[in-house]
Amino acid sequence: MEADLVEEPNGTGAGRALTRRLSTDPDTVERDLIKLVLTIVELLRQLMERTAVHRVDQGDLGPEEEERIGMTLMILQERMEELCARYGLTMDDLNLDLGPLGSLLPRDPAGR
Repeated sequence: MEADLVEEPNGTGAGRALTRRLSTDPDTVERDLIKLVLTIVELLRQLMERTAVHRVDQGDLGPEEEERIGMTLMILQERMEELCARYGLTMDDLNLDLGPLGSLLPRDPAGR
């Protein structure tokens, strides 16, 4: 799905207002939907990872908990990469540009 800005006259005749129109292509709906879902999952994965690192730094987790969380996050990362490959996406494709706010997902220093 792609949002296009189109100019349409407003009801007052005082000028033109920009409105959003959603263009959908039946051939790409599945890929676009999976891209949106994977973007949300990646955002949550990164938040969980930061929370886990913070808890480890604070000493809130025992060694077994650290190991379990680490393995879970590694498996989730692998599944994300597999799903991206399956749908012809890269992890960079999941990063939405929010204009002046920057990108939705922070750049991963490891280059993933």
